[in-house]
Amino acid sequence: MSYSTEDRSDRWRSFAADTLALILFFTVTGIFNERLIAGMAWEQVLHTRLLGAGLMVLTGRPYGFWRDWFMRFSSTSRSSHILWDSLALVSFQVPIYAAILAICGANGEELLYGSLGVTVIMLTLGRPYGAFLNFVRGRFGLPDGGEKPMSLNM
Repeated sequence: MSYSTEDRSDRWRSFAADTLALILFFTVTGIFNERLIAGMAWEQVLHTRLLGAGLMVLTGRPYGFWRDWFMRFSSTSRSSHILWDSLALVSFQVPIYAAILAICGANGEELLYGSLGVTVIMLTLGRPYGAFLNFVRGRFGLPDGGEKPMSLNM
């Protein structure tokens, strides 16, 4: 019986860690991109961040699974970690981000520049976010991702 309770606890801790990491890290980078690169008004930035936070609650753990799956292709080299973390982040987050911008009223130019800007940001921040995610997981008593792909950290 305790095994089942432990599994449930690990799943909730994984959900909490992955979601918290995503919200903390990308709220800050989202504000930077939307205001300074896309040129959105502060009201648009607020609406975008509120919608983004809600979506991050829904996508935090699925992204954790996605990243863990990508990282299984990574070797132990630093450049491999950078490559696979960046590919995971861009392929998962950019389409979601573009949809958020469109829903929140970005015009065509804002959508284009916002999406291009966030692609560059995601490529650049892929590995730092991966390391941050591993750090947050560690604080929750969870292992780094990628060692047990698509697992629930059981």
